[in-house]
Amino acid sequence: MTAYTEPASRASIDKAAAALEANGFRAVVAKDRAAAREAVLGLIPKGAEVFTMSSVTLEETGLAEVLNGPDYDSVRERFKAMDPARHAKEMRARGSAPDWSLGSVHALTEGGSLVIASLTGSQLPAQVYGAGNVVLVVGAQKIVKDLDAAMERLERHVVPLESVRAREAYGLPEGFKTFPSKILTWNRETTPDRATVVIVEESLGF
Repeated sequence: MTAYTEPASRASIDKAAAALEANGFRAVVAKDRAAAREAVLGLIPKGAEVFTMSSVTLEETGLAEVLNGPDYDSVRERFKAMDPARHAKEMRARGSAPDWSLGSVHALTEGGSLVIASLTGSQLPAQVYGAGNVVLVVGAQKIVKDLDAAMERLERHVVPLESVRAREAYGLPEGFKTFPSKILTWNRETTPDRATVVIVEESLGF
């Protein structure tokens, strides 16, 4: 639907960015995905421990590839060498409290609230509390008026697209439909300089 895929106006972007700052987040506005990638990499020291959450936005900006490469201590790469059956507790601990957590959101309101939905909830502990630093990259098409509009966007737009992505990525049956079993509404960040939201002036992700 066009209403969910067209980037918000600059006035709406500025309103959301100002509200984020008032709510304890650091807000950065980037003109495109290249500028967003540069801004994010400028925040994270080389060699830092990073955990990139599953995110189409991170893939489209190229951040997933860079941050899971040799210049950083990638939690996701560490997981590839671990057996979930034997190392489940260690994997939960590492994934819940990395030095840097990178991801996106499913909606950002003009009032500066973030909405993040998850089937398993695996990314939420790090984002909401455990990570030392959080960076969220948000395409401007995800900006909505309020929380009611955010939930509508999630149900009508994100869930159908994520269902298709999950089926293709994980080889799930054709009839599989994901659902937002756990939804985080992040209204305020209480730790100064912990969370940065990079708003990109183009459509990225779902």
